[in-house]
Amino acid sequence: MLSIPHLIIIFVVALVVFGPEKLPELARNLGKVMAEFRKATGELRGTFEGHLQDLERETQQRQIGGGAAASTPAMPQPAPGTVTANAPHAAAAAGQAYDDDGNPIHPPDQQNPDTASESKTEKMTDAGSRPA
Repeated sequence: MLSIPHLIIIFVVALVVFGPEKLPELARNLGKVMAEFRKATGELRGTFEGHLQDLERETQQRQIGGGAAASTPAMPQPAPGTVTANAPHAAAAAGQAYDDDGNPIHPPDQQNPDTASESKTEKMTDAGSRPA
């Protein structure tokens, strides 16, 4: 922190450089900037503390609820009449790998018969997906 003699020297230099007319306006602007900074840091601190409390609450629930069952997130139940697809994270648990489009990735020795006729190398389009 700055001591009182340092602050006096800074004030005198600012008075000489900016003049007595501009000094109140500069002080007002500095006060506004400091208030905005404090507000932003307060919001950031509040958000950070909220996330920490959420993490602590989840940790306590896992310890109370019994490790493995509480740590696995519950899958939402589909609405009646809807068709569900295999989610990539569910297949990963079963040992199956999926590409970005949700298509299964087969090792070369276990290729899907539907895709066996496709070429070994696929060219990517500008959009980053395979051509139809």
